[in-house]
Amino acid sequence: MTDATGPLAGTTVEPQLVDALMQAVVKGLRATQLYLPNNPVYQQAIQNVRAAFASVWQETDELVLGVTESDLVLDKRPVLSQPSRSESVAWVLFKDGVRSLTFLRGAQEEEIQRFLGVIHKARQLTSDADDDLLTLLWEQDFQYVRYDFVELATGDVVPIPRAPNEPPPATQGQVGAPVVEEMPAPGQPPGESEQVRQQVVEEAATPEPPKGLVGLEDFDSTLYFLDDKERVYLTQEIEREYQQDLRGNVLAMLFDVLELQTYSTVRAELISIVESFIPYLLAIGDFRSVAAICTELRSVLQRARDLLPEHRQQLSDIPAKLSQQEALAQLLQSLDEASVHPSVEELGELFRELRPQALETVLAWMPKLSNQRVRELASSAAQRLAQAHPTEVSRVLGHRDEAVLLQAVKLVAQLKLPPVAPALGALFETATTVVKVAVVEALAAIGTAGAMQQLEKVVDDGDRDVRIAAVRVLAARGHRNVLGRIEAAVDGKALREADLTEKMAFFEAYGLLVGGAGVERLSGMLLSAGGFLKRKEDPETRACAAMALGKIGTPGARAVLEQAARDKDALVRNAVNQALREGRAVR
Repeated sequence: MTDATGPLAGTTVEPQLVDALMQAVVKGLRATQLYLPNNPVYQQAIQNVRAAFASVWQETDELVLGVTESDLVLDKRPVLSQPSRSESVAWVLFKDGVRSLTFLRGAQEEEIQRFLGVIHKARQLTSDADDDLLTLLWEQDFQYVRYDFVELATGDVVPIPRAPNEPPPATQGQVGAPVVEEMPAPGQPPGESEQVRQQVVEEAATPEPPKGLVGLEDFDSTLYFLDDKERVYLTQEIEREYQQDLRGNVLAMLFDVLELQTYSTVRAELISIVESFIPYLLAIGDFRSVAAICTELRSVLQRARDLLPEHRQQLSDIPAKLSQQEALAQLLQSLDEASVHPSVEELGELFRELRPQALETVLAWMPKLSNQRVRELASSAAQRLAQAHPTEVSRVLGHRDEAVLLQAVKLVAQLKLPPVAPALGALFETATTVVKVAVVEALAAIGTAGAMQQLEKVVDDGDRDVRIAAVRVLAARGHRNVLGRIEAAVDGKALREADLTEKMAFFEAYGLLVGGAGVERLSGMLLSAGGFLKRKEDPETRACAAMALGKIGTPGARAVLEQAARDKDALVRNAVNQALREGRAVR
């Protein structure tokens, strides 16, 4: 048995070289744990171990290391210290009795890979396993890796020296074993011997505890009993193990292999695993992992070497499948009906991965969603898609479903997207009155010259509500290009037959757009009293003319209003007074 803490033979090598070797061995062991032998990461780690051994062999032909509970030592100097027993190479060796390791020149060629594999396998052994570390080492039949070990049952026991002339103890159960009489030592009185005998008899008579009863003293005296510091550390490690994202770690390893592995058959199998894994993640509500897969796929498409065209197409299609109508509709329905909802961050990450074609499905489902949080996230996703892809919004505006159209028009009004103004204008020819009014509001929100041009089309639209909404928007925006059509409506017969609301909208628009040039025409309507060959205007038209003069607000317009302040018709008088008040407020 080798003393692990004393000087070891064959240790003339510089400790710094051994330190570097031990670090390379630790990284090689980690690669053995995480990657397959054909993985480039694993192969590079083994090459680093061999290079570190090559530096050591320049100094010596053999490297002897002592093994303690937490360290590998070289001439009483630790060269590998790992306080965490779950990761410590020294502890794996020490707990099964290994007290020293010897590496001979040539160990780095093949045996070092097998040795790391043994250490990794020994870490995975359970307490009731049939094998142990020594058995695994013996099975490998190493030629360049040697080890000294002790029997754990007796290797650390210090023998008690026998007194001179003391006969060997009799072996219990041995046939023909001599019976040794207990004699007093020279110079010892016989009475003391009798007292010792009596004490032994009394101790032997102490009743044994019931079978199966376990006492704390049975553990306090054991070799590996944990102290308070070790128990705290073990508790922290268990909590850390349970808190880590195992599914995320597995996905990261899968994408590492997919990126670095150039074999087409392996990549095809990995892509199939990813495709089948996404429905499972959606079913259990792990939307964050689904979003992480979509994000990682973009990185793989950029970095992967020698990626076949069909594999590149498969990887590109995986996120697109989430945006297909059936898949997305099922996802939104399950989210809306779920009793336990995912966090806003999880859903936000998933919705950020949606493709442009998902816009139509999201808009169709927004009126159906009853959960406020899901509706807000869907609205946020729709806004992001609409801002990034205006052409997709124009396509959705051609949808036949009125609910989808209303959601799309409201989205345009909210985002104020000028590129979709022509698509909005096309709805005036086919959409219902409700949709057309919403389109007028959306064009008003956009407010560009192109949007106003689209509104010019509906000044004489067949729907009254559409005409009124368009005229009011054009007047408020001061769009004088439409003045001729509004003037024709004011002078025309059709407006005389319209209701008061529509008359008021056209006359006020005319006053806002024409300015002082319209005082003469409006005064003739307001002050008309009728007579030979002269048409007398109805009270509603005269009241509308008064409101239009109030919008003009010039001194000439005010003078006309003051003339009509005492008109006999109550409707006209009220309109005149209101126009005068508005004129004063403007001044």
